[in-house]
Order: sequence, then C-alpha cells, then structure tokens
Amino acid sequence: QVHLVESGGGSVHAGGSLRLSCIASGLTLSRHCMAWFRQAPGKEREGVASIDSDGTTSVADSVKGRFTISRDAAKNTLYLQMDSLKSEDTAIFFCAAGPYAGSVVVGGVCRWHDYWGQGTQVTVSS
Repeated sequence: QVHLVESGGGSVHAGGSLRLSCIASGLTLSRHCMAWFRQAPGKEREGVASIDSDGTTSVADSVKGRFTISRDAAKNTLYLQMDSLKSEDTAIFFCAAGPYAGSVVVGGVCRWHDYWGQGTQVTVSS
C-alpha cells in the first residue's frame, strides 16, 4: 500500500523560506514521476513542480525561480524548497506520485497522478 506523508509546512512572513518534505512508502519514489500541487482557499488544485526518474524537472511559471523540487533516493523523500515566498503562495501543498518511469509535463505536473498525500498548510503573511 502506498503512503505519501508531507511535512514542513508552517507560517512565514513574505520573503521567507520553507522546505517541504514528502516521505513515500510502498513505492520507490525515484522511479516515478513525482509532483507537488497546491490548493488555495476557493481555488482549484494546481501543479507546482514535478520531477521524473531521470531527474528532469518542470516548474509552474508562477513559482519559477523561487521553488525548487528535488529528491533523496536513499531516504525515499521528495522535497520542495520554497524561497521568496509571497502571500499568494498561501495554500495547502500536496505531494503526488505519478506513473512509473513517467515524464514530467509542462506546468509542473506528471501525466497523471495515482497517489496523494494528505497535505501540509503553508501560510505566508505580508
């Protein structure tokens, strides 16, 4: 059974940084396309960044230059480093597992996503 557990969310001031983590069990994270999504109040869930098994990444235009996706295969953990945070980044952030050996897609997503974590809240105050 696959489980994805996010952590690292919190409250920061604008301009600050946070690093989110997503620990996977039941799948080898480095062999799948993995992605971070976010959902702000009253808005649809949107892709933020994705990484495929080759290490190729895709980042949404809204966070390009500020957010970086990475992974640690030994720890089976996905990360999202978020710098220069803005109030509009306030959202619940989710990690998602996509297809085995799948490629990233423009916009910071995978072709599809089979498994989701429960989310972690990020609040940025101006």
